[in-house]
Amino acid sequence: MIQLNQLTTERRNPQTAHIDELDTLAMVTLINNEDQTVPLAVRDVLPQIAAAIDLIADRLRCGHRLIYIGAGTSGRLGILDAVECPPTYGTSPDLVQGLIAGGLPAIFKAQEGAEDNPELARQDLEDIGLQRGDVLVGIAASGRTPYVIGGLTYARELGAATIALSCSAVSTIAELADIAITPVTGPEAITGSTRMKAGTAQKLVLNMLSTGTMIKLGKVYGNLMVDVKTSNLKLEERARRIVMEAADCTREDAIAALDAANGNAKLAILLQLTGCTPAEGTSLLAKAQGKLSLALQQKEENTP
Repeated sequence: MIQLNQLTTERRNPQTAHIDELDTLAMVTLINNEDQTVPLAVRDVLPQIAAAIDLIADRLRCGHRLIYIGAGTSGRLGILDAVECPPTYGTSPDLVQGLIAGGLPAIFKAQEGAEDNPELARQDLEDIGLQRGDVLVGIAASGRTPYVIGGLTYARELGAATIALSCSAVSTIAELADIAITPVTGPEAITGSTRMKAGTAQKLVLNMLSTGTMIKLGKVYGNLMVDVKTSNLKLEERARRIVMEAADCTREDAIAALDAANGNAKLAILLQLTGCTPAEGTSLLAKAQGKLSLALQQKEENTP
């Protein structure tokens, strides 16, 4: 029998015991009051988040992958984080991936029974060829989802790095992870509706994991996403603005630099700031492992 009474996320919230009797403004005020506790819960686990970012960045720097795995809301949040990495940071779609219990149909329609089968996770991870060097992040608000447990168990058997993200003080997946991130968000405004506070906490943590990792990998200069992929009109304009901001140049100069750099904002900034050729800039960035600030420093040091 599942002991839901032991899970922090399943307990009844005394603050919202009469929420159904309130007028609409009072209702949303109460929900908002509960939501304000979420960032504080995340703040309590910042050391674990930082450790996870360092681990992920080290593995990705060596050519390995980051894989998220979860069921229901947790799985969808992992997929959401993964699919945003290519357009935002110019990464390969294979670098950061998200798996959900029940597969593609579960993204759009709940496949409730899928989360109860740990063997499905093993199969899903085998299908994408999980390897020893990869990092698997298991996401489960309750900390006890069988699908996620199965995935983390399989990853440990392979020797892959494991991270657990849960929101309940009693967390089975935390015991299966090299690093456990457990922002305890407490009882939900609506009992057991973990898409609320727990889901918000998971989203905040995943934002940090991917963003922090990409910063470590040199995909951010200052606070500009210099590896943005110019795959639509909005992103093309964003790239121009990024070059203008970073190089303090005109729009016309930014467009010319981007043309010379084949749309690569990071390279365009380097060309604009140093006057080097695209081939020289590409070589500089390769030597600097993609870090624009280091490439600029090296160029300055080597300029007579």
